[in-house]
Amino acid sequence: MSKGLFIVFEGVDGSGTTTQAKILATALEERGRAVVLTREPGGTPVAEQIRQLVLNPALRDMKYRTELLLFAASRAQHVEELIAPSLAAGKVVICDRFTASTLAYQAYGRGLDADIAERVNNLAVGSCKPDLTIFLSLPLEEALRRRQSRGGVTDRLEDAGEMLQASVAKGYEKIARSQPEVSMVVDARPEPGEIANRIQQSLSERWPGLYKASNTEERE
Repeated sequence: MSKGLFIVFEGVDGSGTTTQAKILATALEERGRAVVLTREPGGTPVAEQIRQLVLNPALRDMKYRTELLLFAASRAQHVEELIAPSLAAGKVVICDRFTASTLAYQAYGRGLDADIAERVNNLAVGSCKPDLTIFLSLPLEEALRRRQSRGGVTDRLEDAGEMLQASVAKGYEKIARSQPEVSMVVDARPEPGEIANRIQQSLSERWPGLYKASNTEERE
């Protein structure tokens, strides 16, 4: 069976990565694609346990290097247990955040050394790299409004404040520019359906056979 397809959504908190990942997964499943929808941190029982720890808002004293290594530990388990086997089986894996989040949040946001963050990422994922990362670009004011409107309990990163989010946004911009061949930047201001349509149109142009009813993923 042919190698699968690995698509990741990234963006500041409130940009809609979770919503768009779900919409894309549903659209592909409706066309007969074998899809795995997952998230980071998390995606497997072990990784979900790490998620509860690293995002726990009560753990305000967690050091940034600890945070970096916990995200990497979750990712290593996620890749080995779920992502890599799914890709080997020819499935489309859609992930809500991946390695770019570590660079954006822990390097650009927290101020940790970017080279170290990159090496930690590489240790966690090996050769398992996204075929495409979709960056949802949203003004910080709108992202904050969306986070406030959804209510509920916030996590450690959301509680870190708008200075972190501003640094993360700049980090995402730099990451996308540095990897244009595997990056797609999408305006996240419109309604979710309009954003989804733009994304799916771009994906159909990149991989013409992606939306044809089939049990295998066609690649250019």
